[in-house]
Amino acid sequence: MKTDTIGSIIVTSQIPVQGWYDIIGEKIITDVILDRLIYQRHRAELHGESMRKKKSINKG
Repeated sequence: MKTDTIGSIIVTSQIPVQGWYDIIGEKIITDVILDRLIYQRHRAELHGESMRKKKSINKG
């Protein structure tokens, strides 16, 4: 099996990474998933109010 394929994966979540343990429920499985996702990665965390909330306030 060829394993040198280069590609990208984009994952978005409203759950902070530490919250994944509670959602998945199995520490070892969560560790394996996060290990595969965060190795050689770029990570951006957004903070602040939801844009949906801001838009609904502006509408009236």
